[in-house]
Amino acid sequence: MAKQVLTYEQLMSSLKRKEYKPVYMLMGDESFYIDQIADYIEEHVLTEDEKAFNQTILYGKDTSLGEIIMAAKRYPMMSPYQVIIVKEAQHIKNFDDLQFYLENPLNSTLLVFCHKYGKLDGRKKSTQEIEKKGVLFESKKLFDNQVAGWIESYVKSMQVGIDNKASNMLAEYLGNDLTRIVHEVEKLLITKPKEQTSITPELIERNIGISKDYNNFELVSALTNKDILKCNRIVDYFGKNTKNNPLVVTITVMFNFFSNLLFYHSLKDKSQMNVANELKINPYFVKDFQQAASRYNSAKVTQIISDIRKTDVQSKGFGNSSISDYDLLKELVFKILH
Repeated sequence: MAKQVLTYEQLMSSLKRKEYKPVYMLMGDESFYIDQIADYIEEHVLTEDEKAFNQTILYGKDTSLGEIIMAAKRYPMMSPYQVIIVKEAQHIKNFDDLQFYLENPLNSTLLVFCHKYGKLDGRKKSTQEIEKKGVLFESKKLFDNQVAGWIESYVKSMQVGIDNKASNMLAEYLGNDLTRIVHEVEKLLITKPKEQTSITPELIERNIGISKDYNNFELVSALTNKDILKCNRIVDYFGKNTKNNPLVVTITVMFNFFSNLLFYHSLKDKSQMNVANELKINPYFVKDFQQAASRYNSAKVTQIISDIRKTDVQSKGFGNSSISDYDLLKELVFKILH
């Protein structure tokens, strides 16, 4: 039976119930969840009076594992717990030595490691001991096709609405860096008029600088509908605003869309829910693939993907010494439409 993966929601729920473990290894490539969990422990486990003697923040660059273990072996003063948070734990050497502490950890100590941009080797005895005696949490990056949905859920948790176009504009522009996304969403919530109940494309355009009409989301939509005039207008806009519209991002968005479209063609069950599940997209966007499939058959889509790959190679300087990104995109869009 596959081992059940601990989710962020499950871990936060246990912390809020005050179900504490002697060691927490928070690791992975997505720093947002690591920071959220560590911040919650730092702010909520101890009272303000207890923190003065019982809360310690250490940094992996400046501290050895031996010093961390010595601190963890101390008993709390006038408090049921002491909290030790080790930031930048990825710089600590000899993590295997932690297993000796884990043979008999103090239940009155919450030892928290923030191990960013990587993870421990699951085959190591120390890693296995952490999982037995404490919490081993891996914070993974979202896939690109999950970001818009995450934004919608996060904004909803703030008691504010956001439409599909707005969430996709943010996802396309900000990528899958959740910390950056949250920062920009908070900025939008601050600047949003009080009477406005949702984040709109117009609000994003006004405060973040993403055009609501000229962006990769709109370009794919125009390609889907074979709207030649709109495609050319967007390409021209990108050519005049290359800094905010890098070709590499546009190519990635187009490649993902047409790759999914090719997969859509191969599906026998093209019902809305099955397509959404297979492509891992919001059901709202299934209609885009239905429309695109009626205009681009599988043979054409295969050729388009080949053209996108060729453009990507040329944009990196192979077989192209003088063609601008604007001209490369213009040529690619022409090939797709004709």
